[in-house]
Amino acid sequence: MILTTPRLRLRPWRDDDRDAFAALTADPEVMRDLGGPLDRAGSDAKLDRYREAYDRDGFCRWAVESLPGDFLGYTGLMPLGSDHPLGPSVEIGWRLRRHAWGHGYASEAAAAALRDGFERLGFREVLAYTAPDNLRSQAVMARLGLRREPARDFTAIYDGTPWHGLVWVARPG
Repeated sequence: MILTTPRLRLRPWRDDDRDAFAALTADPEVMRDLGGPLDRAGSDAKLDRYREAYDRDGFCRWAVESLPGDFLGYTGLMPLGSDHPLGPSVEIGWRLRRHAWGHGYASEAAAAALRDGFERLGFREVLAYTAPDNLRSQAVMARLGLRREPARDFTAIYDGTPWHGLVWVARPG
């Protein structure tokens, strides 16, 4: 399964993506709103979760690359479990290498992932959440037409630190 846009390819992960993924998740600026960079073991574990989700559910955070094949990051849907503050649901997220920021790639890739979620997978709702100070992600959510639902905002404890999530919602149509 591969999704394409005019400039991008969203595809399942391959073993040879591990080094590029590790470089992405080791970048402190890229990972600033997720508690900081990951070491190689943490990066590999995260990539394994994405691959397992695809094998189990048929969707995941896709590897995003330019049509010529330059790795740009990831975008896609992931299931949230009953232990998440938002309960069982589907969430969209993205993370791009710094050189890919500011070119509209996150919006373009996320639109393709949402379309796949609504059309192929039949989801009636997809959630997105981000920190209050992550204005870049909030701008992507607005460009995608997601709607803020403040009543669903949440606070969770990650690694002993409280984190506040602002919730946005996408629905088909």
